[in-house]
Amino acid sequence: MITKMNHVSVFVLDQDSAYDFYVNKLGFKVNTDAAMGPGMRWLTVCPPEQPELEIALMAISEGMMFDSLAAQQMRELVQRGTFGFGVFECNDLIATYEELKAKGVEFSKEPTKEFYGFEALFKDDSGNWFSLGEKKN
Repeated sequence: MITKMNHVSVFVLDQDSAYDFYVNKLGFKVNTDAAMGPGMRWLTVCPPEQPELEIALMAISEGMMFDSLAAQQMRELVQRGTFGFGVFECNDLIATYEELKAKGVEFSKEPTKEFYGFEALFKDDSGNWFSLGEKKN
């Protein structure tokens, strides 16, 4: 039986830029930042209160996972915001929204009460989009 997930990947256009975004804007902690052979880097971050879930910021480059055409297609999908998404939660959506917006995070939807909860939508520096919701007590 599977008991939990401990790593998940987010494909990014540039790992240095993603490092800056996730660490300096979102406030995530770096778990691992290590060279993995020529031109490869294993970079994982996590929300400060969830260190057991490592988010691997995966560069989209030709090599082990992608041939040249697939890498180009993946870059285009990520840039257009059509590849994937994630859901993050916080304790105070308005305060977190204001803090992240002041740091330059691009929101496509301001905090809004929906039938399923209270959320805002934002993009990372590569084009991946995320829902940010207020944690229910």
